[in-house]
Amino acid sequence: MPVFRLDNLDDPRLDPYRSLKTTNMTRDHGLFIAEGKRVVERLFHSDFRVHSVLLSERREAEVRPWVPPDTPTYVLPHELARRLVGYNFHVGVLACGYRKRQPALPDAVQDVTAESLLVGCPDVTDPENLGTIIRLCAAFGVDALLLGRACCDPFSRRVLRVSMGNALFLPIVEAENLADVLQQYRCDRHYELVATVLDASAEPLETTSRSRRMILLFGNEATGLRHPYLELSDRRITIPMHGSIDSLNVAVAAGIFLYHFTRYASRSANGPTESAAEPPPAPN
Repeated sequence: MPVFRLDNLDDPRLDPYRSLKTTNMTRDHGLFIAEGKRVVERLFHSDFRVHSVLLSERREAEVRPWVPPDTPTYVLPHELARRLVGYNFHVGVLACGYRKRQPALPDAVQDVTAESLLVGCPDVTDPENLGTIIRLCAAFGVDALLLGRACCDPFSRRVLRVSMGNALFLPIVEAENLADVLQQYRCDRHYELVATVLDASAEPLETTSRSRRMILLFGNEATGLRHPYLELSDRRITIPMHGSIDSLNVAVAAGIFLYHFTRYASRSANGPTESAAEPPPAPN
């Protein structure tokens, strides 16, 4: 294993890990950062290429045995590592990966004859919400996640951490014009577009059925789905709530909707009338 013990924070090999609290690898850098042992392990089990690993001396003995031997590994004294990344580096392990060119449409949904459930998010801007939605999509067997460019970066350090690395395995499409992509799925691949809304006149979740090919749309935490996406949708559904409660966190709501449509809802007229098949469990 190429292990490099460094004591100079000006070493350019450390640049991907520098000041992560305030500067993060973005869509334009070609790299991303995985944080914590579990997420870094999942990076090594994914099909993403690994650029390097950064370890605090405190975690070296624990982590080095499972780092592939050809991966450049930089080891720093803990205090220097903390100064480099810009926050309390208690997890002690980071890895840098290379981003992949994403296809316009994920391979998982090329077969238009298959049953399929997708999730679409035009502008989820909070990393914790997006990370949780990614983890929920993996847990409930969603075939792909479609994101508008107004969404936060699905491969940012915080999103990857909250998703527990599931962004490395879930097909994710980032669209310059998500409305056009949704229209393509609707017209060419016969998906039903279903808007999740806060509207007492919308269809209550408990009475809804699942179509064979469906895209669930979730809006921004503060403003919900914007008008163009509501107009594009085939139907609107809502979660009735008790008393004066008028809304839920978007990630919490996504969990409820996905549970309903993958575990409980029957198929509608354009599919078999039976309970949704149990998807395989997601990794912990």
